Amino acid sequence: MSFVFEVPKDYGYVLAVATSTIFINTYHKVLTAIARRASGIQYPTPYASQEQADKDPKAYKFNLAQRAHSNFTENHAPFVTALLVAGLRYPGPATYAGATWVAGRFAYAYFYTKYGPKGRTAGYVTSQVGKLAVTVMAVLTCYSLVQGA
Repeated sequence: MSFVFEVPKDYGYVLAVATSTIFINTYHKVLTAIARRASGIQYPTPYASQEQADKDPKAYKFNLAQRAHSNFTENHAPFVTALLVAGLRYPGPATYAGATWVAGRFAYAYFYTKYGPKGRTAGYVTSQVGKLAVTVMAVLTCYSLVQGA
């Protein structure tokens, strides 16, 4: 049995935003690799110990880069899922909200890695505004599909 699934004309923009998140992940990998190399912490050690981080600023910076990357991966799948669903009914607003999340995640990566926990606030708030908007649109899209509208 075949099934035809029609997407809105502007859905390509939604897909472009989703695809752009690959570059955030790559940016995180680069930041982490640079910090790992500078700290001398070898694979497969995921983080410097608290003792190492307290004694060595490079080990601390490595932990910041690792944590920022972990935070991204924790948020990535739910965001992309919500974005793809929201874009089915609200492709324009989902694109803008998604782009807001992407910009916030780049800022989060840079400022958290460079300045520590205090540096993450602007990127976090920006990304959460985008994520909240996308999530609300995804819920509304699901509701409308369930209701048959």
